Amino acid sequence: MQLLRRYDLVEHLTSDRDQLLKELMDIAAREPNADTVYAIAELAYLGGKRTELTNKSVALDLYSTAVLHAYLYLFDPALNVSQNQYDPQFRGACDLYNTALESALRLVRGKGTLQPGRAWTIETASRRIDVDVVLRHSGWHQDEFDRFEFASDYEVNGLRNHYHTYGLGVPLIAVRKQHENQDPTEKYYPPQLSFPVTAFLRLEPIVNSHDTQPERLRAVLELHDPLVTSEISVADRTVPLESDITTPLAYFLSQPEFDDTRLSTTGLLNPDAAKKLGGLYVLEPFDPDKIPVVLVHGLWSSPITWMEMFNDLRSSPEIRDHYQFWFYMYPTGQPFWFSAAQMREDLASARSALDPQGNRPALDQMVLVGHSMGGLVSMLQTVDSGDKFWGIMTDQPFGALRASEDVKSSLSHTLFFHPSPSVSRVITIGTPHRGSEFANDLTRWLGQKLIAVPSRLLSGRQQLERDNPGFFREKTLLNITTSIDSLAPDSPVLPVLLAADRAPWVTYHNIVGDVPDEGLFGRVSGDGDGVVSLASASLGPDRVASQITVPSDHVNVHRHPRAILEVRRILMEHLDQLRTGLAVQHSIERLPLPASGGAAAVVTPGLIFGPP
Repeated sequence: MQLLRRYDLVEHLTSDRDQLLKELMDIAAREPNADTVYAIAELAYLGGKRTELTNKSVALDLYSTAVLHAYLYLFDPALNVSQNQYDPQFRGACDLYNTALESALRLVRGKGTLQPGRAWTIETASRRIDVDVVLRHSGWHQDEFDRFEFASDYEVNGLRNHYHTYGLGVPLIAVRKQHENQDPTEKYYPPQLSFPVTAFLRLEPIVNSHDTQPERLRAVLELHDPLVTSEISVADRTVPLESDITTPLAYFLSQPEFDDTRLSTTGLLNPDAAKKLGGLYVLEPFDPDKIPVVLVHGLWSSPITWMEMFNDLRSSPEIRDHYQFWFYMYPTGQPFWFSAAQMREDLASARSALDPQGNRPALDQMVLVGHSMGGLVSMLQTVDSGDKFWGIMTDQPFGALRASEDVKSSLSHTLFFHPSPSVSRVITIGTPHRGSEFANDLTRWLGQKLIAVPSRLLSGRQQLERDNPGFFREKTLLNITTSIDSLAPDSPVLPVLLAADRAPWVTYHNIVGDVPDEGLFGRVSGDGDGVVSLASASLGPDRVASQITVPSDHVNVHRHPRAILEVRRILMEHLDQLRTGLAVQHSIERLPLPASGGAAAVVTPGLIFGPP
């Protein structure tokens, strides 16, 4: 209004706004001035809002005019705008750029041209703008983009913290397109995976040989991954990108197929049905130079339980620059050693598929984080079985067992194993290292009634008992058919796991929950997190490098801010040790399991000093 009064153009505001815009553009051409350019951006944006419902094509041209002039106000050196970030007009230009760009992109999306590799042309009153959509700073490929949603259309529920940074650009939700190809990473991405993108329109002038035609500009709509880059360079200035990394995560989790209750209950009550959903899941582009952090859920749970921690940890640039987060899902109704055996196989398969040459050292610095029973599953990735687990079953040698090759192979796979050479650190949270009183007579009886025992487990047990009379002890692993039984304080596996030989290259950490006030669950265990007692959850200094106690119940201990901060501290410590060359490099020679069930040969790990 101040500018219009200065040029005696106020009356045009209520008559012909198109003519008013043209007059302002003529003024800007004769006398380049920041105030005039700003006023044009304002009027064009308001014009776009007025015409959007009646004429989308005109509205797109007007929004584009607003973006163009806001961009010129911010970056055109000829205007000599003082970069005073306290100036409301400067901040208003940033808001105009972002808001007008989002409005324009909504119209472009409706035309189906908001895709990497596409292009379109915009005709404004004074210019023609050719726009190319280009992917920048992203681990994703342009053919992996299915569609875009706007982060501003959604409100986040279910995640405590919303990570939104401010700058220039439009935060988008990109929905990934699945491919049927031979890329080994494809199998680890869940369907309808969504991830954050920030759209930024960069203008580049093009020489026009026809003076009578409107000036022609080339623009590039850059799609940036805010998890990779938080700022860009424009006109020799560093510009922070507006970003939202939480809303795309919440959008992904809102899909019915990722309902935590359904997934958790299926995994508990019907392990056979849940097995096809099991395995590793990756929510970010696989990066062979980042350290994997594998999050392993507990009983009656699913990977969704980790989203609070995942959302918080990846908000740290240091964490996301050096780590990639994987999630392991398994059927929680079966005894945890069966899940551990499957995870051991899945980790080895992923390591081989993702780096067949074995020349990416970051993949051999893997960190496992396990909650509750997931901590036991994680621990079993890092110990050497020897004959100790087989010894729970019988005093007889494995070679004397009479069984089909399938049954013998399954037993061998479960009870004879070596530590994973790729795991270098384990964090257990609320883990029942010595069992839980929650696995009492009532819950175990209910578990046996409600949990559909895996068919292979039942048939294998019946065949073994029939073909080997008197071979097994009276109470062995064959009698334990559910996860609840496997977590009882008298479970024979737990003391063997505690005493098993650990990989010397693995560092262990422990987080224990302790409910401040005894409630309903507190009466189950007497102390601790209400499900796992302090005595069961705690490990001595001879077993762990660190242990903390957080004031939380069992269900929420891994979501507690102090637990998340402790995991972050451990990850940073892991990085520091790698930087100083203290990480243990190791190698294990994988040999076929001997028929007797004895341990295969192990190459002693050695210390290598230098960068990882």
